[in-house]
Amino acid sequence: METVVEPLEGNKIKLSVTIDEAEFEKALAATYRKIAKEVRIPGFRPGKAPRRILEARLGKEAARAEAIRGSLPGYYSEAIKEHDVDAIAPPEIDITGGELDGPISFDAIIEVRPQVQIAGYGGLRVTIPSPELTDDEVQTQLDRLRTNFGELRPVDRPAEDKDHLTIDLTLTRWDDEDGQGRTNEDLLYELGSGSFGKELDEHLAGANVGDHLHFTADVPALAGQADGDDELAAPRQLIYDVDVKEVKEMILPEVTDDWASEASEFDTVEELMADIDKRLRVTKRAQAKAALRTQAVDAVADLVQEDPPEALVDQEVSSRAQDLESMLRQQGLSLGQYLTATGRSQQQLLDELKVQGAQTVKADLALRALADLEGIEADEAAVDAEIGLLAERFGITPGDVRHQLEDADQMAALRSDVRKTKAIDWLVGHIEVVDPEGQTIDRAQLEDPPDTPTPLAPVAAAEA
Repeated sequence: METVVEPLEGNKIKLSVTIDEAEFEKALAATYRKIAKEVRIPGFRPGKAPRRILEARLGKEAARAEAIRGSLPGYYSEAIKEHDVDAIAPPEIDITGGELDGPISFDAIIEVRPQVQIAGYGGLRVTIPSPELTDDEVQTQLDRLRTNFGELRPVDRPAEDKDHLTIDLTLTRWDDEDGQGRTNEDLLYELGSGSFGKELDEHLAGANVGDHLHFTADVPALAGQADGDDELAAPRQLIYDVDVKEVKEMILPEVTDDWASEASEFDTVEELMADIDKRLRVTKRAQAKAALRTQAVDAVADLVQEDPPEALVDQEVSSRAQDLESMLRQQGLSLGQYLTATGRSQQQLLDELKVQGAQTVKADLALRALADLEGIEADEAAVDAEIGLLAERFGITPGDVRHQLEDADQMAALRSDVRKTKAIDWLVGHIEVVDPEGQTIDRAQLEDPPDTPTPLAPVAAAEA
């Protein structure tokens, strides 16, 4: 088989392939064997009719056309492997010779993964949450634990922040034709939580038992919608009807050694506070490290000026949509129910997925470019380590994982993923990192000490 690669405009190439008659004869013979098993020829058992009989009965042209159709994908696959072609979409194939006799030749127009520019990647800077723990965050976590043992008591005063109100809440969309809305009766609502929008908190602050509140509030437009589309970008309005039925305050227990022994595995407040402090430090470091990796990738992706190929974006959108539908099925929900609950249309969801997909593709292209520029490769030790992780996850041996990947022709994809992970590691190690106040963060602050405990749930300040 002879192959020639010719670059075309954009991110396309032309791959010209010629298969000589002797090589194609193997495919032709296999086709005749297949036909012999499928057709009934009087006087011959299935699969035993000679080739000359089949040629006379069916015609050489039909058998040759079937052989070409069946063998072309294999010839194409072999050719792109030979030239290490990184195809990102199905090829446009044109048979240029051999349809009747002689060598088989065809041209394949292939869209390949483009190489992008990431000028300035060496001077990137990202802002992440500070990994340092504050006294207020420790106190917030302690109060959260105290809340689990708190007591709600009715009060005869206007509602204040952190009070718990029993309310009947009806939400109606301004454009709802029947005007029925959705009612939550006897809803226990913590004032200041923002669970139903900040406007509800604003109107409930200072409310008394027996008050009825009626107001309209704008719900911000969904993220990821196309600029310039007034219909998509317009905020939605909800009509709130609220009846205040009860106001209670949370009475927290005193922080004593007796309470600490009841609320935790520790005998004293000092031991409990030390454990909270240690676990929160682990949590903040983990949050900061995760933010650093995410924002570093976003920063290098933003350097890509080229539009990502539609073929790659479409693949990413399809993958995200399948993941979403799978997640919804596990929760017993349909896509239609999800769209209704989130106030989206199907087109709005698709637009959002396209924005996310485009950013993901740009990140992929940027990391590949970074690996090229810095000479980062997927060495065998790193590949073996990744295979080991996959083996542990699926409960099979590393050898079985490797065999499955090789059989599915996925080893190249695995090496690419390992290479991109190493590119992220390089980026994380070289990018400038500052906290929200602009102070440089020492990477040593992000490292966990020995005997690291399990992190606690994020405190409010870290979540913000």
